[in-house]
Amino acid sequence: VQLQASGGGLVQPGGSLRLSCAPSTRAFRTSAIAWFRQAPGKEREFVAAIRLNSGNTAYRYADSVKGRFAISRDNAKNTVYMQMNSLKPEDTAIYYCAYTMGAPITGVLHSTGTYDYWGQGTLVTVSS
Repeated sequence: VQLQASGGGLVQPGGSLRLSCAPSTRAFRTSAIAWFRQAPGKEREFVAAIRLNSGNTAYRYADSVKGRFAISRDNAKNTVYMQMNSLKPEDTAIYYCAYTMGAPITGVLHSTGTYDYWGQGTLVTVSS
């Protein structure tokens, strides 16, 4: 499975960006997709995840992005989006999308070990 991540760029503080992640698989309707990020000199950290299973959707967000970021999926387009609003300089990082088939429990959606496939990353820079 390959993941195509896109949508990064340079934005001013307070601005918005939308990231996209499209896995090359038809096993989309029962799966979990997450975004992680890694800033220079820091460890990779969880940002947001969405899990779809039998028509039920679960979400999980890092505390640092709650109320500012929103993850969603378009099953018809096999794509997951992450809308990022009110961006801050500390949101600057390379953002990676990750995918796993099946329906992991909500409690592990934040863990890197939950995901089997990773995209190449897209750079988000928040700066004036």
